[in-house]
Amino acid sequence: MFKLDVELFDQYRSDSCESLENVAADFLRIQKGGAISEESLDHAFRAVHTVMRGSHLFDLKKIDELALRTEDVLSLVRSRKIVLTANLIAILLCAIDRLCGLLEDPTNSDEADIADIVAKLETSPGNYLAALQAGTMPGGRPTHGKDHDLLTLVVEDDFACRVLLQKFLSRFGECHIAINGREAVDAYRSALGEGCGYDLICMDIMMPEMDGREAMRQIRALEEQQGIISTLGAKIIMTTTVNELKEVANCFEELCDDYLVKPINLGQLKNRMEQFQLL
Repeated sequence: MFKLDVELFDQYRSDSCESLENVAADFLRIQKGGAISEESLDHAFRAVHTVMRGSHLFDLKKIDELALRTEDVLSLVRSRKIVLTANLIAILLCAIDRLCGLLEDPTNSDEADIADIVAKLETSPGNYLAALQAGTMPGGRPTHGKDHDLLTLVVEDDFACRVLLQKFLSRFGECHIAINGREAVDAYRSALGEGCGYDLICMDIMMPEMDGREAMRQIRALEEQQGIISTLGAKIIMTTTVNELKEVANCFEELCDDYLVKPINLGQLKNRMEQFQLL
């Protein structure tokens, strides 16, 4: 079932369960009348995002689905689109508990019935979640989708890989190039200043001057400053070698969306773009 080694999965499961338990403790504190802090909401969102993206590494479909729906709701709470009510806290606690249970029994997780909790997550925020999943927020411009040419950014210090990705992505719109993380952050800041932003960023993890993980952290911070909900921000795919896969798990904490192992398979990249509804 697992695509990678057992040691890496055990680390993913252990870290995920610990993070989710901390999130549950925070929500229980809030449920009892405690203050809602930006820090606790940010931690909850990042924890669930890491669970979701990590599930891709091991092809855990039900964990992926439930974590995605939970992340959508947390994203709306975090951006103040919906209020964290007592009822919503109860639903989120149920979702977190269910995720922990699925992680404890990964072999049978894809056979689990999660329809009830997914339905509660999908209906609790009302029209906002439907708009989020459709790629449009009320009062905002359309987000990633098929209605416009893509604006993409390749961040790569290897010439051959850079040329390969730029040639491929240029088929779908304008493709820009950066050779390190610092240039990537500057390019993204400039794009936001022009009111457009990037639809997709393909970024190497290991680069000189500023690595991909730090660049991604700064890019997500720029989006937050602009009031962009992270799930509607740029889709970021990290490119990596096999021996850097443990670093990919760390990148999920900084809100990357997916990864590709070098040498890049363009068919897999196109598949990711279709999954993100970019094509």
